[in-house]
Amino acid sequence: MIRIINLNSKLFFLFIIISLVSCVNNEVFFKYQPVNVNGWSKDSVFTFDVTIDAPNANYNFYVNTRNRGEYPYQNLWLFISEMGQDSTITKDSINFYLADDFGKWLGSGVGPIYNMPVLYRKNFRFSKPGRYRYQIQHGMRDSMLLGINDIGIKIEKAE
Repeated sequence: MIRIINLNSKLFFLFIIISLVSCVNNEVFFKYQPVNVNGWSKDSVFTFDVTIDAPNANYNFYVNTRNRGEYPYQNLWLFISEMGQDSTITKDSINFYLADDFGKWLGSGVGPIYNMPVLYRKNFRFSKPGRYRYQIQHGMRDSMLLGINDIGIKIEKAE
């Protein structure tokens, strides 16, 4: 009887250790910024400063939105600027699809808020260690965009 309990205890602790090791978080940066409740002005820019310690690793870069059901469009255009260590600025755009062709919101939702992560860059490397600045601005035609709650970015080490 004692031997069975001892074996079960060892298996239990082995299970706990394996569970903890498998839950290693590869997240390097993850932050949301709230959009003004009156709407997202075309002139409003969200800035994210990211510090990278290991530029030789591969990373995945996600752009995240949280929208409310009142968002009037199926998609969302964003303009993204990156300023690297050598002060060069690269600009890009990304087109999010927040709803399908029938108007059903994509992503996950809790209550009236829908979270939509989009993989922006996969398995990329930073050129040098240090601080990188990302700026995100909406590229829609509306001067005041309604229905977007938050804008965020997530950078994680790729596996």
